[in-house]
Parts: sequence; C-alpha cells; structure tokens
Amino acid sequence: MPTPPWKKPTPKSGSQTKLTPASIAWAKATAQQAGRRYPNLIDNMAAARRQLMAELAQDKANDHP
Repeated sequence: MPTPPWKKPTPKSGSQTKLTPASIAWAKATAQQAGRRYPNLIDNMAAARRQLMAELAQDKANDHP
C-alpha cells in the first residue's frame, strides 16, 4: 500500500504548480461539497492535477493544427 501524501516528506526540489484562481475556486467548491469549510491537501492536489492535465491538453491541441 502506498504511503499517504501527508506522511511523505516535502520534496526539496522539483516543479511546483501554482494554482490559478479558477483551480482554487474548484478546490473550494470540492471541499464545500464534501462538507468542509476549506480545501485540504487532497482537494489542492486534485486541483493541481486537473490544472496540469488541462494545460497539457491545451498544449497538445496547439501542437496539432
């Protein structure tokens, strides 16, 4: 079973994803749907993954005319 993200040490290097206002709003909405006031680590990770996938899809669409 993999180690949960909250038990892993913070990476010292690597790329970090700065959440856009739209991703922050999505994370807040997800937290509210789950009955939480604020987004937790899992909400923020899901928002970052969603944002990265959208950016990759947009780049891929721009590469193929």
